[in-house]
Amino acid sequence: MNKNVLNTDLTGKVAVVTGAGGVLCSAFAKTLARAGAKVALLDLNEEAAQGFADEIVAEGGVAKAYKCNVLEKETCLAVAEAVEKDLGPCDILVNGAGGNNPRATTDKEYYEAGDLDADTKSFFDLDPKGVEFVFNLNFLGTLLPTQAFARQMLGRKGCNILNVSSMNAFTPLTKIPAYSGAKAAISNFTQWLAVHFSREGIRCNAIAPGFFSTKQNAKLLWNDDGTPTARTGKILAATPMGRFGEAEELDGALLFLLNNEAAGFITGVVLPIDGGFSAYSGV
Repeated sequence: MNKNVLNTDLTGKVAVVTGAGGVLCSAFAKTLARAGAKVALLDLNEEAAQGFADEIVAEGGVAKAYKCNVLEKETCLAVAEAVEKDLGPCDILVNGAGGNNPRATTDKEYYEAGDLDADTKSFFDLDPKGVEFVFNLNFLGTLLPTQAFARQMLGRKGCNILNVSSMNAFTPLTKIPAYSGAKAAISNFTQWLAVHFSREGIRCNAIAPGFFSTKQNAKLLWNDDGTPTARTGKILAATPMGRFGEAEELDGALLFLLNNEAAGFITGVVLPIDGGFSAYSGV
């Protein structure tokens, strides 16, 4: 992605990206660095975050990796203090940490007679701890970093919070009720934050990616031999553009929403980036 996409110049800004050890959020970190930001890459997997930080530095950018458990408030506060000391106060927070868990996923799309006693994980077999983990990872994993880093934005102009919602926040996907509900909570929380911080001048928005093939969802989308699963067939049939998104296709929305000149009056929106999935009725 060209540094001058949308003419978003983030020179001198400090951007914090959670979940930066993953495919999409590491791409966000690189995009922000190419736009001039000093980037803090936060992830529970510090090694993965460090690898992407090294790539940014090799390109001539400024980046530093931090190990962070987004479910621990004290850890988030300590990392925020370290980032401020190393790079300066946070101007941009991208809350990308999140994910699903097999314990909160049903085996089948539809309940059928006999499933209750069958050797299958039905709705009735969902693990409460698994559901709790998914809700915590997505919702608390956004709220706690926001508590830690938004305090550095108070009294300063041009600061932004960008959350990562999902297509399933609009319409829940089959088999993943906890993840769908958690992402719906993120969209709602984005609107809440936008109102709450509006008089501080902090803009809060979200992007809602459609379907992107990543390591996280690979087993849902591809068989072991590399052929598409039945779920992939359904996804592509319901995506008018007929393909999965590429990570760099999120860059434009990311930079637009963080551009205080182009999007200065935009706050509280959740922007779908989905190849037309949310517009298609299936008919």
